[in-house]
Amino acid sequence: MELGLQGKVAVVTGATAGIGYATARKFVEEGARVAICARTAESVERTVKQLQDLGGDVFGMAADISQPASIDAFFAAVDSTFGRIDILVNNAGTSKRGPFLQMTDEDWAGDMELKVYGAIRCSRAAIPHMKKQGGGRIINLSTIGGKQPAATSMPTSVSRAAGLALTKALSKELAGDNILVNAVCIGKIKAGQHEKNAAAKGVAIDDFYTDFAKDIPLKRVGEAEEAANVIVFLASSAASYVTGSSINLDGGASGVL
Repeated sequence: MELGLQGKVAVVTGATAGIGYATARKFVEEGARVAICARTAESVERTVKQLQDLGGDVFGMAADISQPASIDAFFAAVDSTFGRIDILVNNAGTSKRGPFLQMTDEDWAGDMELKVYGAIRCSRAAIPHMKKQGGGRIINLSTIGGKQPAATSMPTSVSRAAGLALTKALSKELAGDNILVNAVCIGKIKAGQHEKNAAAKGVAIDDFYTDFAKDIPLKRVGEAEEAANVIVFLASSAASYVTGSSINLDGGASGVL
């Protein structure tokens, strides 16, 4: 299938590991030019080299998506480097969660700054470029907990739900500009944090994932590359009639994490 991504400029936040890295790599494989960011310069430099070794036209910069000045500097650098933005993948985020009465104002504010205000500010920076070009794509990363939150899942489930509302509202506001806005709601996906948890418990990673997948109908944990495939499809010309959607990528799970 021709995805029509050759020469497009894709911005991926939080792109040095996991789903972010897999997505940036998939864009490179499809011929897109890619701009990435993450908090540490060392990880960005390493990832840029990895992607350039694959033949990618890649720009990277250390940026903290919870800080407005850092976002402004990053997008100014992307504009200076590529002169356009066609695709924005709002991937940067963590999973702050715990019992409600144990979460402080600082916990709530930090989670909202990174995942809600971060996506708002990045979108605000990218949308003028897309309007000027006659269209674009925004893909917001969320979780299935944003739709069906579990106990002790706050503040992350609340910020993810806000992200889904942002996705739907923006999709309607920007449809006339041919800017399509969608969300991908992630379930259980293999990640470095799970490997650390398994090691801390003294459990073999394969055994950890087998137990982790016991409530998933497909009986396995997803791969980062499978998430990247869906994200890149939504960014492509093949998804030209898809907007305002929040797609579950969870192996058929119930929607509760």
